[in-house]
Formats: sequence, C-alpha cells, structure tokens
Amino acid sequence: MLKLENVTKYYGNHLAVDDLSLTVREGEIFGLLGVNGAGKTTTFRMIIGLLEQTKGQITLDDKPINYDLTDQIGFLTEERSLLTKLTVKEQMIMYGTLKGMKEKDILEKLDYYLNRFHISEYKNRKIKELSKGNQQKIQFISAIINDPKLLILDEPFTGLDPINVEEFVKVMKEFKEKNRIIIFSSHRMEHVEMFCDNLVVLVKGKSVLKGSIKQIKKDYRKKNIHIIGDVDEEKLKSVKGVLEVVDNANEIIVKIEDEKYINDVFEIVKKGQNIIKFMVEDPSLNEIFLSKVGAYYEE
Repeated sequence: MLKLENVTKYYGNHLAVDDLSLTVREGEIFGLLGVNGAGKTTTFRMIIGLLEQTKGQITLDDKPINYDLTDQIGFLTEERSLLTKLTVKEQMIMYGTLKGMKEKDILEKLDYYLNRFHISEYKNRKIKELSKGNQQKIQFISAIINDPKLLILDEPFTGLDPINVEEFVKVMKEFKEKNRIIIFSSHRMEHVEMFCDNLVVLVKGKSVLKGSIKQIKKDYRKKNIHIIGDVDEEKLKSVKGVLEVVDNANEIIVKIEDEKYINDVFEIVKKGQNIIKFMVEDPSLNEIFLSKVGAYYEE
C-alpha cells in the first residue's frame, strides 16, 4: 500500500504541494489529476525519492521509500528520459541492470514487450531514429521491465494513437490484476474514466476533489438529459433547475442541477412530437473536472 500523509512541499517560498493525503492499495489504479503546475509531477518525484517533502510522510507498505525499495518501483516521466544515442537493447539493459535484473531476464522481457507493441524490428535501432510514439513505447517498457510493485505513470499516453493507447491500457489492467499499485496522471479525462478506481484532483498543490469516480458523480448531483425529437426549447429553458439547453447536431442536451427536476423536463418533452430518445446520464468526468477546477480559480 502506498500512503501519503499530510505531505507538503515548498520550493523556497513557493508552495507546490499543500497538505496532501492519499492512499493507493494493491490492485488499484489511482488517478492524480490537475492542470499544468498543479503539483502532480512534484508529488511523483517525492514518492520515488527524487525530491524530499518539506513536511509529511510517504510510505510503501509502511516503510519510508529509499534506495532499498527503488527496485520495486517503475516510473515513466512526462519528459523524455531516454538516452537517444543508445540502441533500444542497450537502453533496456542499462535500465534493467540498475533495477537489479539479470541480462537474460531483461532481454526476455524486452522481446516480449517489443513484440506486443509491434516494434520488434527496432530492437537494435538507436532511440533517436524512432518516432515520438515509438519512443514513448520504449519509455513505457523501461518503466515496467522490472515488473514493479509500484508503477507511476506521468502522462503515459503522450504521442500515442488510439490503438496503442488501448494496448497501454491493457498492460495497466494486467498489472492491476497482478495486485500491483498504479498511480498515474493524464490530461485526458476519458482515459481516467475508462479504467481508474479512485482519484485526486489538485489545484495549486491542494486537493479539491477526491474519491471514487462513482461516488464523485453521485455527489455532483447534476445530470444531462439527451433528447431526440421536436420539442419546445424555450419551454425547456424556463423549467426550474435547468442550467442550460444545448442544441447539438442531432440531439438536444438539457443540463439540470439535480435529478429531482427530471420529471419536470419530461412533462415538457412528452408534449413534443417524434420523440425517439429521452435518456438521463451522469455528467462526464471532464465536465466535473472543469467545474471544480474552474470554480477554484474564480474564487
């Protein structure tokens, strides 16, 4: 179990992380989210010991994280951290050796993942000769080559097309099934919503939203009603509790502040014609993120 307790980090007088507490259990994928400069990367660097927190405690299985535990950690940084003059094979032997692996085991794992990501032909190519997307694959392999207990991924999907994003997600889910601890950051909320268990949203280093996605959506209370048919939009706008009526290409979306107003909207819709869709759904995580983060900046 990874645990951060009241962790604070100052750079001089600048407060980068403000009293952050979170717990990530085995077999969990945890999202650490926020806009640029929110404190995500600083938090990751404190977790792996590259930075020392100003206050608070960080533990893995109740032990402070030090060099005795680094072999159990895999870290994919947002910035490229590859040595571009090395070949893929040379790069991976170096990383694996630093993690205490034998060369035979490194090469077996490397061949497996190169084949899985459809880049076996690049094994003896220099990193600088690879596309950005393929470099990202190599960086991902370097983070998982040692089968880490704790896997930290900072913007892992950068430069990837949808097919390769899906393959990355499959690997992450496999690590989850092996009871690993996974904590990651992404600006793409749909990725987070797709496979994340719990999350924290940071704004200026402080947690402004925390919990399971299911509970966060329940607590948010706002709903979106999707309608296809001929309805009076002006009457919909006049209904109490309606925040916005959006006329999309082939449907109308009515945003309401609470589910208790669903029936009031339905009373208007049923008076329309050719109604073939009336569907109530939770707002997307992206909507909730924008609402919570935007409200903080407006204060």
